[in-house]
Amino acid sequence: MTIAQEFKEFAVKGNVMDLAVGVIIGGAFGKIVDSVVGDLIMPLVSAIVGKIDFSNLFVVLGTAPAGNAMTLDALKKAGVPVFAYGNFITVAVNFAILAFIIFMMVKQINRLKKEAVPAPAVPAAPPATAEDVLLLREIRDSLKK
Repeated sequence: MTIAQEFKEFAVKGNVMDLAVGVIIGGAFGKIVDSVVGDLIMPLVSAIVGKIDFSNLFVVLGTAPAGNAMTLDALKKAGVPVFAYGNFITVAVNFAILAFIIFMMVKQINRLKKEAVPAPAVPAAPPATAEDVLLLREIRDSLKK
């Protein structure tokens, strides 16, 4: 089998196509989750905590140039090392929400698959023979000898 044939077989398999669709939908879904976190959830959290924007929570680790604005973007452009923990909080909340939503989607899909595919009928195993019956059979067999 040539490499081209192997690649064609690999690329046409259902799993690869499912993965490609999943990646594309996941990319678009990630943007939706970013918007939910950035536009809906983080403003509520920051209203409770008292900060307006988590992305501007940072600690300057170096010396900022004179006359430079003390915003995260300006400091990063100036090459000043910055410990941007607020940005990390936003990304962590974003990840937690995305992971939970994907978990719920997979759980729902698995439930629907179980309902759609009836389980094959498994014949019932015969009940286990009682121990006293087994003992009596042993005695019977030893008396036959």
